[in-house]
Amino acid sequence: MQILAKCPNCRNNWLLDAQACDRRVPCPSCKKLFKVPKLAENIEAVKLINQSRSTAYIDMNGKTYG
Repeated sequence: MQILAKCPNCRNNWLLDAQACDRRVPCPSCKKLFKVPKLAENIEAVKLINQSRSTAYIDMNGKTYG
């Protein structure tokens, strides 16, 4: 599964593997480290994504769009 993460420094969006969750990763654009939240922090959103047949987006507040 892939997740969409937004760099808080340069505001660019990146598709990351779910393995990046709960880790600090470098932004491919600005090279600054930022923390990707745990999937468990967004349990309801993850359930919705698993039921979804299309792409979904979760913002930093756990709101799901898709």
